[in-house]
Amino acid sequence: QVHLVESGGGLVQAGGSLRLSCAASGSSYRMGWFRQAPGKEREFVASISWSSSNTVYADSVQGRFTISRDNTKNTVYLQMNSLKPEDTAVYYCAARDSPIGSFNYWGQGTQVTVSS
Repeated sequence: QVHLVESGGGLVQAGGSLRLSCAASGSSYRMGWFRQAPGKEREFVASISWSSSNTVYADSVQGRFTISRDNTKNTVYLQMNSLKPEDTAVYYCAARDSPIGSFNYWGQGTQVTVSS
């Protein structure tokens, strides 16, 4: 079992930055971030391989967000720059406990609100 705890959300003005953290307990391979706005389906944001050799970003955040991880701390980060109001959502950390497959562990989420 993998337990994930997100932190770092908050309220920020458009154009500002936030850094999200996700601390994992247990073995995690690929990890990632998803987000869900009120009334919308959950959408993929970014993911990173165990070794950080591969990263994937949604087109909507590419060039603005950076995902990274520190395996000595079992923590994944999401640096969010140039934030837009449409980035407002609950951000969820995700992980999988196998080398391949779908994400099968999820955090409780952290709220990110971007004001205009």
